[in-house]
Amino acid sequence: MPPPVRRKTFVLVLALGAALALVGVALAGNGGFAPVAPESPNASRIHQSYLWIAAFALAIFVIVEGALLWFLIRYRRRNRPRTAEGPQIHGATRLELIWTAIPVLILVAIAGFIFYKLPGIQDVPAATAEGGPLEIKVNAHQFYWQFTYPNGAISIDEMHAPVERTVRVVIDSADVAHSWWIPALGGKFDAIPGRTNETWFKAERLGIFRGQCGEFCGVLHAQMAAHADIESPSAYKAWVSTTARRELGRSQWEGVCAKCHGLTGQGAYGPAISNNSTLIQPQSLRRLLEEGQNTSGGVAVYMPPVGRGWTDEQFRALEGYVRRNIYKPGGASGG
Repeated sequence: MPPPVRRKTFVLVLALGAALALVGVALAGNGGFAPVAPESPNASRIHQSYLWIAAFALAIFVIVEGALLWFLIRYRRRNRPRTAEGPQIHGATRLELIWTAIPVLILVAIAGFIFYKLPGIQDVPAATAEGGPLEIKVNAHQFYWQFTYPNGAISIDEMHAPVERTVRVVIDSADVAHSWWIPALGGKFDAIPGRTNETWFKAERLGIFRGQCGEFCGVLHAQMAAHADIESPSAYKAWVSTTARRELGRSQWEGVCAKCHGLTGQGAYGPAISNNSTLIQPQSLRRLLEEGQNTSGGVAVYMPPVGRGWTDEQFRALEGYVRRNIYKPGGASGG
């Protein structure tokens, strides 16, 4: 293939690859070039910091790559022999000072902006006009999120909070390292055994905002999705005072057990358990949930202690739900 044809083919393939990459990013929406739209003041500051850094990165990319292309074209070899040396330039003090000073100034600008925004991202507001922040505890487990509210109500994988209310989120883990992250409501925070982290948000509108565990935590890590259901103050009050306790058994079954065993106990990643009498033996069920099973038998047969740290009310709620909706007496079933 003659050299001009090879060059044209290369340019065409390069342009096609760039076009396909840009199409993929465009179809991804905000999941492409930018984070999801922020819905909380702290998330807005993170978004602004991202855009500030991205602007410098884009400018540097355009300048560097533009200069590279210009030099490739302007100083290409043409008909000079390959062994010919270009002009030798020794020393350019002013240029060297410039290309040292500019990166320093860029880093100072970025650091100054980030440190200016950081307190509004990190520090939980006093929220005195609201009666102080609403505190919700987030406890990570393999493989679900548990939320505990000030009145003791509990939900699984589904956080409820009132709109336009400052919420302090207190994060820890019952087993391995996880990472709490709902991008629209703030940054990512680690959930680490034996350590408590905290963050906050103040949702600016009603809606459901989705997130995901940001730290690989085991074979069902992908199942550790969570979402924040932002409601009106009256709807939140009704949910936390009444609905939460009524739905506790169902939410624990669906969020904790069904991820492995299926929605009806029919078996999925884990064995079928709908006709396993352990489901209706309170003490045996509690021991299984607190201690796990086959803890040294390898990933294929391992069941983590999913109920470690549960309250008596949680065990009673799950037992009642499986008695009414899951357990179906029949032949023997694997545990």
